Amino acid sequence: MTQLKNPVLMATIGAAQGLRGEVRVKSFTDDPTALGDYGNLHSEDGRVFEVLEIREAKNVVVVRFRGVNDRTAAEALNGLELFIERDNLPDDDLDEDEFFYADLEGMEAVDRTGKSYGSVTGVFDFGAGDLLELKGPGLRPVLIPFTEWSVLEIDLEAGKLVIDPTAAGLVDDEKSGPGKPFPTKRK
Repeated sequence: MTQLKNPVLMATIGAAQGLRGEVRVKSFTDDPTALGDYGNLHSEDGRVFEVLEIREAKNVVVVRFRGVNDRTAAEALNGLELFIERDNLPDDDLDEDEFFYADLEGMEAVDRTGKSYGSVTGVFDFGAGDLLELKGPGLRPVLIPFTEWSVLEIDLEAGKLVIDPTAAGLVDDEKSGPGKPFPTKRK
């Protein structure tokens, strides 16, 4: 059983598909059918999965893994997260302004003056755009939009994100002042 040093989440297994051991998989890769191109996939409990067949189906891919030969075995995998080692991701294929979300985790978020707003602890996409989760010492986690207005600069080598705290919703815009309450009617 192999434990990864720097795991990157690549997919989550969903429901069984058919009777031959196939499963529905939510792939987090740019090309969902390329899931097997990164090598064997690993679960947190140390199991290793080799992709034998993969095909697209609506919002997921249907995958057959080596050793998963019937519906019962496939059903037992529901909800399992699959990872690869970070070193298996092809850095050479990235453009200058591209990066992997996994590389953002752990980066410190600072404003232009150097004030820290915490470190990136997660990257999420709930359907309305990507969000970064920031967590600082003694602070509650906050989500900020991952947009060019909120995140001004990404310096992978320095491990820092330069953010605009106003655009990120971390501070109030001093110019606008507090909002006025809605007028209420008296009876």
